[in-house]
Amino acid sequence: MDLFEYQGKQLFAQHGIPVPDGEPATTPEGARGAAERVGDRVVVKAQVQVGGRGKAGGIKLAESPSEAQARAEEILGMDIRGHLVRRVWVERASEIEREYYASVTFDRGAKRPLVMLSSRGGVDIEEVAANDPDALARLHVDPLTGFQPHQARWLAFHAGIHTEAMKGVVRVLGQLYDAFIELDAMLMEINPLILTTAGEVIALDAKVTVDNNAFYRHPRFAELREATTEDPQERMAEERGVTYVKLDGDVGILGNGAGLVMSTLDVVALAGGRPANFLDAGGGSKADDVVTALEVLLSDDKVKSLLVNIFGGITRCDEVAEGLLTALEELDTTLPIVVRLDGTNDEEGRRILAERAPPNVVVEATMLSAAERAVQLAKEAT
Repeated sequence: MDLFEYQGKQLFAQHGIPVPDGEPATTPEGARGAAERVGDRVVVKAQVQVGGRGKAGGIKLAESPSEAQARAEEILGMDIRGHLVRRVWVERASEIEREYYASVTFDRGAKRPLVMLSSRGGVDIEEVAANDPDALARLHVDPLTGFQPHQARWLAFHAGIHTEAMKGVVRVLGQLYDAFIELDAMLMEINPLILTTAGEVIALDAKVTVDNNAFYRHPRFAELREATTEDPQERMAEERGVTYVKLDGDVGILGNGAGLVMSTLDVVALAGGRPANFLDAGGGSKADDVVTALEVLLSDDKVKSLLVNIFGGITRCDEVAEGLLTALEELDTTLPIVVRLDGTNDEEGRRILAERAPPNVVVEATMLSAAERAVQLAKEAT
């Protein structure tokens, strides 16, 4: 789950990482009140989970509470790269001397946390990595020994952190790593991490992603969740306990087992199509599981055709066929659906569909032919 900047900063503050004083607001009047409490000179920042807020006009300086109200009125309701601004963060303006970049993420390839630091903050870190890789210091951390002070100093030295900021940056790196571990985060990023004219090191931004699978260890994360920012299909899938990923194509995919689903994605691409999503119904899917899966998949209006690819091991193909028919009856959909059944009771499953399925359901013998048909039907429906 991705957090808003203000939520990340609140977590940072709880772990000792210095952040500017600030308050969230959902109305212009609320922004004025926040500015009165925080300080006369403030920055009003759009709270959206996308970059480029400043260039889009989503970050504005205000010299007084009344001006903060006016700036909030301009920002609230803005569309920033497809994200509607529903909340602003009003924080005390900082006098910036230097800008740095700091982050902790999980490197899946190395199977270890990765700490990164750069003296070139305030810009996209991808640009720094591509154009000046030596400006980005990296260090993998052994999870058994943890992040040590000497490692933080090594990073600060190799990143070219200025002497006056060295102590503060080293301290923030340690705090950032501790928060990363304690909160079961996947990413904690500060860009920029600033040195103020007063010599303080402060997190001026916060990008935090926490692991949904660890929510049971962090009940307070439920308070951070914002349904308005989550994809409705992904939220529906989570509520129903199924594994779902949204993509940007028009062919929906339902399979049983992660390996089969990933293979189906490749075959759809091979057939010239683009998957709109995929849902793994699990290895032992019953009729009720299929109904639940189809409810999620068909709720996405970008789906123009649906490919159901089932290999019956633990799963019985006749159970899947019954579930599919039940779902179609309940959902009353005319969307083209291509079904491939193979494995346990596959002949019985195909017979059930041949005798009782509505006209929008097509049965194919192989995964490739099913993918080709689904792609063709999606193009015809566009």
